Amino acid sequence: MEGHLRFSVLGPVRAWRGTEEVELGPPQQRAVLAVLLLAEGSQVLSSALVDAVWGVRAPVSALGILRSYVHRLRKVLEPAKETASSVIRSTGDGYQMRISPDQLDLGAFRELLARAERARRAGDNKGAAAYLRDALGLWQGAALAGVRGDYAQLQRQRLGELRLSAQTARLTAELDSGVPAQAVAELTGLVAEHPLDERFRELLMLALYRSGRQAAALAAYREAQALLASELGVDPGPPLQALYQRVLRADADLLAAPGSATPAQEPAPADTAPAPVPTPARARVVPAQLPAGLPVFVGRDAELAEVTQLPSGGTVVISAIAGMAGVGKTTFAVHWARQVTDRFPDGQLYLNLRGFEPVGVPVPPEHALRTLLESLGADPGSLPQDVDALAALYRTLITGKRVMVLLDNARDAAQVRPLLPGAPGCLVIVTSRDRLAGLVAVDGAHPLHLDVLSVPEARELLARRLGPGRVSAEPDAAEEIIARCSRLPLALAVTAARAATRSALPLAAIVTDLRDSAGGLEAFHLGDTAADVRAVFSWSYHALTPEAARLFRLLGLHPGPDITLPAAASLAGLTVPHTRRLLSELTQTHLVDEHVPGRYAFHDLLRAYATELTEAVERPEEVRATRLRMFDHYLHTAHQAVGLTARARVLVSLAPRAQGVRAEDFGEDAEKAAAWFTAEQAVMLALLEQAVAHQYDVHTWQLAWTMDDHLHWRGLLRDEEAVHRAAVDAARRLGDRTAQAHVHCGLAGATRDLGRIDEARVHAERAIELFTESGETRACTEAYLMLAWVQERQGDPEAALGAAQRSLAIRREHNGRDADDDRGRMAIAFALNAVGWYHTLLGQNRQALDHCRQALALHQELGDDTNAAHTWDSIGHAHHDLGQYEQAVAAYRNALDLYQRGDFPGFVTGTLIRLGDTHLSAGQPGPARAAWTEGLELMQRLGHADTEPLHTKLRRLDGPSSSSQADTALTDA
Repeated sequence: MEGHLRFSVLGPVRAWRGTEEVELGPPQQRAVLAVLLLAEGSQVLSSALVDAVWGVRAPVSALGILRSYVHRLRKVLEPAKETASSVIRSTGDGYQMRISPDQLDLGAFRELLARAERARRAGDNKGAAAYLRDALGLWQGAALAGVRGDYAQLQRQRLGELRLSAQTARLTAELDSGVPAQAVAELTGLVAEHPLDERFRELLMLALYRSGRQAAALAAYREAQALLASELGVDPGPPLQALYQRVLRADADLLAAPGSATPAQEPAPADTAPAPVPTPARARVVPAQLPAGLPVFVGRDAELAEVTQLPSGGTVVISAIAGMAGVGKTTFAVHWARQVTDRFPDGQLYLNLRGFEPVGVPVPPEHALRTLLESLGADPGSLPQDVDALAALYRTLITGKRVMVLLDNARDAAQVRPLLPGAPGCLVIVTSRDRLAGLVAVDGAHPLHLDVLSVPEARELLARRLGPGRVSAEPDAAEEIIARCSRLPLALAVTAARAATRSALPLAAIVTDLRDSAGGLEAFHLGDTAADVRAVFSWSYHALTPEAARLFRLLGLHPGPDITLPAAASLAGLTVPHTRRLLSELTQTHLVDEHVPGRYAFHDLLRAYATELTEAVERPEEVRATRLRMFDHYLHTAHQAVGLTARARVLVSLAPRAQGVRAEDFGEDAEKAAAWFTAEQAVMLALLEQAVAHQYDVHTWQLAWTMDDHLHWRGLLRDEEAVHRAAVDAARRLGDRTAQAHVHCGLAGATRDLGRIDEARVHAERAIELFTESGETRACTEAYLMLAWVQERQGDPEAALGAAQRSLAIRREHNGRDADDDRGRMAIAFALNAVGWYHTLLGQNRQALDHCRQALALHQELGDDTNAAHTWDSIGHAHHDLGQYEQAVAAYRNALDLYQRGDFPGFVTGTLIRLGDTHLSAGQPGPARAAWTEGLELMQRLGHADTEPLHTKLRRLDGPSSSSQADTALTDA
């Protein structure tokens, strides 16, 4: 088609307009195009493009050079179009490339993989092999050939792994088509090329065995065994060992066509694109997150037999376990999962998606993906914001691994789909009250419906919990309990728990309670009006002491997902020891569960029951007082935590807390305060929703203010924006201009980092205006710094310097009136650093040194070692740029001393790298090698994935041009 654009990345980065190939310019310009293509329609921030193209060697003028590259690419790709309608669009602080999948060879490759997978599922191995051959034919060499840099190398490795998976799948399909002898030669070459890849070893053994060469197949295993032992000190993996045992005993099933043995992995489905920007991982972890199994698990033999027959190894196995609330879906899923953990040596992930919580909302896919990625070792501060990018990174990290994922209490298929792995070898177990028909139809999930227990199973459950003697002594009462509980496992468990804790009570008395308490919880009615879940809950509730019953009711007002002891004490307005005793009573009767030490949770049906009781029993004024205590508990605790974790921040003023509130006490432990924010993140977000719903406007905006730093540091920018959007309306209803100013300042930070720079500037300027009008001069200094950061992102460092200087001037003026204000002096030091930084951006390094030295003196006087270390590092930067290498080395050494004394290894690595750069620029390759080697060892110890730049620096020291490294260190880009 005339003018139709096509692109390739599976080989050299190339482009065609119609039939004419487009000249794409120098390698770095091609690299920009490659990053945009691999983002597949997602926005790529300018900073991310700079990192991908230049890495740690980015020149000061990188953003300007980037803009020129984009301009040239637009011109050569679509010379007749205006910039606004170009295929490369400017979007906030970044760029976006809008192309259809058929315009990129990677998209065509993935589509062919998807067709091959559909053919394989239909039993057409020959068709699958043909599609895979066509897919592999799209490759024209190594991916991104000719593009240099660490980002390109990482993407080359990821795409190369996808290519190997496709080769594996093609050979598997060809073997299952009945041509093993033809595959032996190719597999022998692949084994030689990838000697540690067990997938090819498995296929070679299978091909040899099916060719009638059993001895050769066994020899191939022994060769792999010896190589893995000598190279890695490990044994072959379970799949290879299992295949060896089958070959050793001449298993006839291995000779069969498809379905008998497909030991090798298949290619990832079509949506397993590499992440657009590499995300560093932390230390390698093997998650083992399954909850404890139920010691008295009974029955479900038929269901267990069904799921254990599911195929494994050839694709992602998805089991959708559905059924009504209380039927035991989670119990069954955990029991099954624990029986097969040995098949998944790379870990077991567990996540409660809270799809059917009576209060709050289901876990959004973005939050779920972040939780899963952090469990796999990803750095939360480096995760992308886009859901598709998060999903792509998740699939990338899980590729090639055998991992089990248990997704509990899902709302629907849409909530689950982004959380599905793309690579074979994984098992996904999903539980839900929804039938998940979409997951079955579209994603090939195996449906399993759990019904109530059979009568013998229900009888066995009671016997195990109460003892066989007690049940056999009152057989008629036991049978009526089973009937009135409608054989629902949860109802039976609660009933048995009450009977177990009242051992002197005959079972006939429990039957009487069930008869008298029938009716309620209509949404979970089983069809028999005499047997209802509410009846089961009610007699447990009525057995409580009055104070425990009140606490149970009031817990229904808490948004969940769980609550701490001090928060429960605040909710009830009681002392902590008193509340602990009441919670112990509730846990013993199974009305709440201490699922982790110090944190208590409801089952969702029990929460619904408690909420109904609150509405029926509590007076409206008591409900309002309880909510006030609850909001005050979290607000005052969070305010204290902010004071410890953000020492330079201007604190807002709170009203005195309500009587009976027991706020957490962190002392002076900032680490403990930060951990509290992490543990309470879900609670705080749900709490703010309640504050909005019930129009507690002061709490709404102040809770948003307390959450700002935590959400920002965790990279939850969309949540950060959402809480401030809710706070805007609350502040406006209050008519409080100071509150509005704080909210606009928070929105400026959120929208700035989401790439909406112009909007961020409007919020920052509005915050300055409102703070000025209300006379909040100290808070106004934060708004000026926010404006400076926005102006820096807009490419205007001179304006940013002016805003930072204005912030510093106001802070100094205010601090002069309150010389004993340590927090104010910390704020001055913070502003001095900011002013020094903008002087550095403008090449004014002597002014930068002057301000940084003043900041350093204040940090040292106030005992703020962390920010003192940061400032020493900044001073080192300035000295380096001035060519004062001896002073730079001394500054970096001071920073390292403080970092190491305070145990901040994450900061140490960056300073060591810069120290090595300075040594090299000073013509001291020996000390440079020592600094880089130490930094490399630390990065490896911390589990940093991207160590190749340091390896490259060290290799260059030993190269033939090592004597000229000092001259070229700053001009590599």
